[in-house]
Amino acid sequence: MSETDRVPSPAAPPAVAAAAPEERKGKEPEREKLPPIVSAGAGATAGLDRGSQGQISTFSSVISTVGQKKEAAENRSSPTHLVFPNIKNVRDLPPICLDVRQKQRLSTDALSSEMKAPVLPDPVLPIQPKTMKDFQEDVEKVNSSGDWKTVYDFYLTTFDSFPELNAAFKKDATTSFNTIEDSGINAKFVNAVYDALLNTPQDIQKTVLKGIINSLLREWKGPRTKDDLRAYFILLQNPQFNNTSTYVIYAHLLRQIATLVEADHHFLVHWFKKLSQKRFKQLVERLLQFISLRLFPAKPEEFPPITKCSWWIPSASKVLALLNTANSLVHPPLIPYTDFYNSTLDHIDLMEEYHTWQSFGNSHRFSFCQYPFVISIAAKKIIIQRDSEQQMINIARQSLVDKVSRRQRPDMNMLFLNMKVRRTHLVSDSLDELTRKRADLKKKLKVTFVGEAGLDMGGLTKEWFLLLIRQIFHPDYGMFTYHKDSHCHWFSSFKCDNYSEFRLVGILMGLAVYNSITLDIRFPPCCYKKLLSPPIVPSDQNTPVGICSVTTDDLCQIMPELAHGLSELLSYEGNVEEDFYSTFQVFQEEFGIIKSYNLKPGGDKIPVTNQNRKEYVQLYVDFLLNKSIYKQFAAFYYGFHSVCASNALMLLRPEEVEILVCGSPELDMHALQRSTQYDGYAKTDLTIRYFWDVVLGFPLDLQKKLLHFTTGSDRVPVGGMADLNFKISKNETSTNWLPVAHTCFNQLCLPPYKSKKDLKQKLIIGISNSEGFGLE
Repeated sequence: MSETDRVPSPAAPPAVAAAAPEERKGKEPEREKLPPIVSAGAGATAGLDRGSQGQISTFSSVISTVGQKKEAAENRSSPTHLVFPNIKNVRDLPPICLDVRQKQRLSTDALSSEMKAPVLPDPVLPIQPKTMKDFQEDVEKVNSSGDWKTVYDFYLTTFDSFPELNAAFKKDATTSFNTIEDSGINAKFVNAVYDALLNTPQDIQKTVLKGIINSLLREWKGPRTKDDLRAYFILLQNPQFNNTSTYVIYAHLLRQIATLVEADHHFLVHWFKKLSQKRFKQLVERLLQFISLRLFPAKPEEFPPITKCSWWIPSASKVLALLNTANSLVHPPLIPYTDFYNSTLDHIDLMEEYHTWQSFGNSHRFSFCQYPFVISIAAKKIIIQRDSEQQMINIARQSLVDKVSRRQRPDMNMLFLNMKVRRTHLVSDSLDELTRKRADLKKKLKVTFVGEAGLDMGGLTKEWFLLLIRQIFHPDYGMFTYHKDSHCHWFSSFKCDNYSEFRLVGILMGLAVYNSITLDIRFPPCCYKKLLSPPIVPSDQNTPVGICSVTTDDLCQIMPELAHGLSELLSYEGNVEEDFYSTFQVFQEEFGIIKSYNLKPGGDKIPVTNQNRKEYVQLYVDFLLNKSIYKQFAAFYYGFHSVCASNALMLLRPEEVEILVCGSPELDMHALQRSTQYDGYAKTDLTIRYFWDVVLGFPLDLQKKLLHFTTGSDRVPVGGMADLNFKISKNETSTNWLPVAHTCFNQLCLPPYKSKKDLKQKLIIGISNSEGFGLE
């Protein structure tokens, strides 16, 4: 068997569908009622059950223990909120989705007659004299007096209605604050009130929930006002909703937010992005927990039957989508995109979700694939792998049927993409084979090196990838330029007659994803953004592909010095035209000849000035990253999508495509230690103990070098270290020898060194001075 013996020498997703009510036809179906507020179970998080205070009791006891409301109806324009003595008499809330398959947007045309009304002016807010300082002083007085009456009255009044919430937390009651840039809410005051709430007696917490229930039961007339949006914004931050006993109320709050019109969502999104990182993350975590506990409740009896609340998860997912949009509008984002992942979804039937999404899209039945930002990269890999496997099976089956129908003897080789290549003509042979066998690209890959005996059990395939990538990306080959400042490759802009080799690189990347091979490729993130532009190959061949919106931030990831220079031009305070003397032209060297390109028609005669420099920079960046390499990247794009032609790509972010191709940069050497296999050694042997003591003590750069030395890449597969199948074998040679690696099998051959010092010295020499397959 031939193997690679190395010796020492890291789209947007489809539009989310809002969950909204069906148009009512005929007699209105029976509405779902608010179930009792039950005690929190084992799955609930801490919040309402702090200290020695009891749990929240049933809804009826909440209502019965609440005192009379303040006589202030004459000061409010909202309807009086009734307090009912019995749960059976509470006016119930209409479900978010009478049929979960109908998720059209709510509009005034779809409203029932009872909800249609002329648009009312903003109500006059009640007077709320309390300031944040007053509230904090009242809370501090409780510590000495033990009298909660003043604090109780504040919570009773504040959460009594939407107008009261605005009166309490609006910065200025006389100002409208009808802009997306400023919600007009005193965020510090809101935070102080909520932080104190969880430490108050249970009757205060029940009072707050009662007020929220009455607010949600309000008879809505016409569109929501900005004060209503502010109230939703404030209520969504309530930490009481961490507790499962409040989930029924929380679900109805989410439903009302989810069914707001798009213009209202626009305001909420921009208000969300102004939250602090801590509060924003709490909102996301609360919603993810709500979805997880609805899917897998610790005590199913805590919640209504799933058939009665099928709208819970769609509502929560829609609100999460608003938060995800807000997060993407901030640079840098408030939280990493991975914080939106819900690992609970790794344990549901993902392929059923995927097939539902493929069958119904975004306009019919709910599927988590409508909200791909909540699906982890590990779960997406499973979807892509199974989709790929199904395509492989279908194509192999069709090949078999065709063979039998022609009365030819079936051959097992027809079930695979068989590559036969010569080492001396690796690129040309690979290109020829892939061109001839274009119809077989979605079959399982098997590689044979001509003139060498050996059965490909995975090692030869990996070796083929390693050797081919190394040769294609070599600077002398001229296809890609390596930028030392950014440590990445970019497409050469040199013009040529045939771009088929760029198509080959795209096919290689597609085959790697399709066959779960991690490649040692260093493209900038911009490359993967272009690769998903669009995520599905357009049917019209004249439609441009691989073109995306680019900025100086994208250029900085490839050519940081040039990006810095352009940024300096944008911020230059002098006379740009006189001091820089530039025109709308770009000069590039091609095979020793300087060529000029106009960035716009007549660009050589248009000077760059203080007024048009933004346009100049944008056109310059677009030329470098899009136009100058269009043919090269288009060939690369079509090569990749000829293998990975799957709707599953629409679920991926550009960063996730990079992880699928190149692996994750996050290393966990303890996980590698737990999953390592041994041949000739036991994990308790002294040499092995020395090895892990040394490796776990390495700095990150040496740990990456070790991984690259033994596997051919310093990144980790999506499935984690366990997917590496890392093996340490005993090398029965002199301890004067350095370690040896078989990269195609992720195998390290380690001599039985007698001391930790000797092992560390030899290991560092080996991993630091190896380059390719021989001494550097």
